Amino acid sequence: MNDLLSALDDDEENNDEYVRPRAPLAVRMRPRSVEELVGQQHLLKPGSPLRQLAGVDGPGPSGPSSIILWGPPGTGKTTIAHVIARAPGRRFVELSAITAGVKDVRRVMDQALEDRDLRGLTTVLFLDEIHRFNKAQQDALLPGVENRWVVLVAATTENPSFSVVSPLLSRSLLLTLRPLEESDVAGLITRALEDPRGFNDELVMDLTALDHLVRMAGGDARRALTALEAAAGVAWSAADAQSQNPEPAEPAAEAEETESGDTAAESGGEDGSAADAGGLPVEDQRIRITLEHTERAMDAAVQRYDKAGDQHYDIISAFIKSVRGSDVDAALHYLAKMLEAGEDPRFIARRIMISASEDIGMADPTALQTAVAAAQAVQLIGMPEARIILGHAVVHVATAPKSNAAYNGINEAVADVRAGRGRGVPMHLRDAHYAGAQQLGHGKGYIYSHDSPHSIATQQYAPDDLQGVDYYRPTTNGAERLIGERLERIRDIIRAKFRGKK
Repeated sequence: MNDLLSALDDDEENNDEYVRPRAPLAVRMRPRSVEELVGQQHLLKPGSPLRQLAGVDGPGPSGPSSIILWGPPGTGKTTIAHVIARAPGRRFVELSAITAGVKDVRRVMDQALEDRDLRGLTTVLFLDEIHRFNKAQQDALLPGVENRWVVLVAATTENPSFSVVSPLLSRSLLLTLRPLEESDVAGLITRALEDPRGFNDELVMDLTALDHLVRMAGGDARRALTALEAAAGVAWSAADAQSQNPEPAEPAAEAEETESGDTAAESGGEDGSAADAGGLPVEDQRIRITLEHTERAMDAAVQRYDKAGDQHYDIISAFIKSVRGSDVDAALHYLAKMLEAGEDPRFIARRIMISASEDIGMADPTALQTAVAAAQAVQLIGMPEARIILGHAVVHVATAPKSNAAYNGINEAVADVRAGRGRGVPMHLRDAHYAGAQQLGHGKGYIYSHDSPHSIATQQYAPDDLQGVDYYRPTTNGAERLIGERLERIRDIIRAKFRGKK
């Protein structure tokens, strides 16, 4: 135990009055070169802008380019900026859009110009959370970026197309970072356990604990390392408590023979040493991080979801498209993801109602009834029970037969109205209840539908220039198959005299 504490604190300054807090594991394990970067291999191919900026492949004929790094948290945006700043002849300056203003930006620009002309240094300006800068603040960056007084490395979790001004976008390269693969996160955790900057091989982790940590990190390297550090603290506390209150030793059991004739103890490890249930040699005295420790450190996966940003729109888009595609399982997954992230259940209910008409329509007329009932129930019940109601509605609309015939019908009708088609209401359909209407010919020749067989009369309803136009074209899906057959007979009766029929 003392060896572990010594290994963890050997690079810290200690005295009797004050112990300086150690840097977080995620900071200590930050890569120092391109070779140490984890993930983002699509941005690190030979000759790529990132490798040129980092001084690995040379600056190229055009010099270093400013870049905007767009990606979710924990994918390496800050790390990449630090790696770039380590290239020869660089000076690194970091600003946060949360605290910095125009004066701070101008001060950096003035100093960068002086360093370039007098000292031959290139300033790398790392601007975190650039989407929080307003237009005036972003405009202050333009002279320095355009004249290459600084190499701007800006980081954002928001879509730059909506959050960064166009002049700055046109002067920078936009690089999209992706969530780390599980293998990348596992490798990062293993490196942190073994590296002297991390735990210096003083800790060991069960495979089940590693799998849990990787899964719960959700592709976020910083979260994985933060959770590892917390799990290590839990494991250390448990080991310390056990060393102070050791459990009484159990009597040794007789070794059982295996089918091969060896005893269980003899057949434990590959080298003949005994191994425990976690796959570790029993003589390994390192502190062991178990699944229980990682669960205590991190018991719920963090949902990447911004109710005002890309995730809001991306996930609801995937949800609606899954419903439309009749993949009920995917639809339930996205529903759960939105609910767990704190999305307003009323917003989800509204989208289900829209889908019930747009994507299902008359193929299953009861789908809209279910969606409306669900929306009303959500208003009355609230979360967490509202998830049950929404799940019910999602299963109905996702598994229902699909038709967009009603949706297409109203869109085509609106398009004709906007194009100026539909020249007036036929005279026999106009209102004839006010004085003088009959002298104008209103209502003359109108046939009351209920006086005709099947309550369907042969007469003109549409304007003259739209007579015979079919807006609603039912599919053969679900209930629309029968509706289509009936509609064909109805149209034959209504339009009989216009088709030369008697």
